Amino acid sequence: MMRAAEILYYIIHYQELRSIIQWKTWHNPVHERNKEKESPSLSICFKFLVQTSRSFSAVILELHPELLVPVALFYLILRGLDTIEDDMTLSLEQKVPLLRNFHKVTTEEGWSFNENGPSEKDRDLLVRFHYVVEEFRKVKPEYQEIIKDITQKMGNGMADYANNAEHNTNGVNTIQDYDLYCHYVAGLVGNGLTRLFVQSGLANPALESRPQLQESMGLFLQKTNIIRDVKEDFDDKRQFWPKAIWSKHVTNFEDLFRPENIEIALNCSSEMVLNSLSHAEECIFYLAGLKEQSVFNFAAIPQSMAIATLELVFRNRDIFKKNVKITKGQACQIMVESTQNLEMVCGVFRRFIRKIHRKNTPRDPNFLNISIACAKVEQFIESLFPSQVTEVLPQNQNSLTASKRAEGELLRREGAKDTSNNASILPRLLYGFTNPHSVFTFLFVVATLFTLSCIMFFVAYLFGARFDIALNDLAPGRILQAAQEGRQGRQSVKQTPDYTREL
Repeated sequence: MMRAAEILYYIIHYQELRSIIQWKTWHNPVHERNKEKESPSLSICFKFLVQTSRSFSAVILELHPELLVPVALFYLILRGLDTIEDDMTLSLEQKVPLLRNFHKVTTEEGWSFNENGPSEKDRDLLVRFHYVVEEFRKVKPEYQEIIKDITQKMGNGMADYANNAEHNTNGVNTIQDYDLYCHYVAGLVGNGLTRLFVQSGLANPALESRPQLQESMGLFLQKTNIIRDVKEDFDDKRQFWPKAIWSKHVTNFEDLFRPENIEIALNCSSEMVLNSLSHAEECIFYLAGLKEQSVFNFAAIPQSMAIATLELVFRNRDIFKKNVKITKGQACQIMVESTQNLEMVCGVFRRFIRKIHRKNTPRDPNFLNISIACAKVEQFIESLFPSQVTEVLPQNQNSLTASKRAEGELLRREGAKDTSNNASILPRLLYGFTNPHSVFTFLFVVATLFTLSCIMFFVAYLFGARFDIALNDLAPGRILQAAQEGRQGRQSVKQTPDYTREL
């Protein structure tokens, strides 16, 4: 049940309510699971998928059947690895070998792990990990090889950071360290998914030879999450903002959370946003290489959510007080737009980039660099999908004058007719408009029709009706222009040679 505060919120922000209704009503998955053909162990794996990830599980479950199980198991394997890395109750002597050898246990029949701390949220996944192993052993060998390779690289990276006392004490130091950390926890995931996409034949093979594009897909998501979760990480004694950035603004990292330093903290967060924005162009470039719709949706939705989150955290005081997130209505709107095509996704990026640009302030030391970064993203989008401004053609003045002349001639002829009948009707009309009962009845009917029309239009709007497009098509000159374009199109079809004869 919705709380009173939520009901009031959606009454005020009815556009978001419209997006929720539109997503729930009109969204049809590109592919759906066939639960009847699933083995009991696979059903348990999908149950763990939903439990461990609310955001990624939705897009994974709609993937092409060729990739559904491999990607779902890939996620669960990395989630298990991450659970071991995050568990502070495990000693380094126990944790490091587990991380470095985790890729081997993915095919070790019956393997499970029950030594996590009792408060570890995904502990049950490792306790019953033998179900994941059982299903992973059934996956095609080429997919197994890719997933095990990425798991090995990620496990070694996590083990290196676990043994790094400097990192455990002071967090990330340089920008290079920051990028390397994000590479291990997110960039490698982008690399592994790209190899799976290409291996399945559902993505452009050229993507596999562009590692920087794969890297940016992961880093853009991870860096945005690191900015958003700064307060939560600080409360958990973790520090991922690089010292090379925050030390320009404060002496100690905890000074960012002091109320008197809020302007300094906002300037520091702006520099973090600037660092994340450097990956936006390459993310869009990557999406252009995905050929299958479900794979495109799988990659596009998180990236669109990331740019929306980046706009939300930009110069937002709340990130130093609590964890912030975009609303459910905003998320539904983004998902509706991001499951169409690349042009719609670029529209999402353009909208939030412009919001960042509007929030940018000259008081910020990064003002100029952020403006340049926003302009670069917009310029790149413009190079892919140039803006088209349709000029409304003026109506022909001679046609307008001729219309007026015809109207005058019609009135003149009507006036020359016998008006005896009109003379008898006129008193009845005057009586009708002066009778109070008739006036009230007339106003009541008009008000009822107006109210019903407003309700019907509002319901249609909530379910996704685009009145702006309809009004734009009815604008002066557009109907005549459309007719001309139609005639030109028919002429071009007639003139098009028949190439099928040459096949």
